Amino acid sequence: MYSNNDLYICRICGAKQSDPPWGDDGKNASFDICDCCGAEFGYEDATLEGLKRYRNRWLANGAKWNNLKMRPEDWSIDEQLKNIPKEYL
Repeated sequence: MYSNNDLYICRICGAKQSDPPWGDDGKNASFDICDCCGAEFGYEDATLEGLKRYRNRWLANGAKWNNLKMRPEDWSIDEQLKNIPKEYL
């Protein structure tokens, strides 16, 4: 079961979202794009294997922000990755 906070976290990069990427029930993808890793919710994170592959590629390419204007000034990749719910690691 998801905690309310987990519903607002990108399963790939751990970035906090303004709306739940997978809906209030954690099962219905919004198909929005993560400002941080650029994943489309419901596509790149549709399977555990797919989201791990996307995360590894994103990290290997320097963990660049998709929408740089949204990057917090004090951003830390290590702290953000800690937000990922354990079932998606």
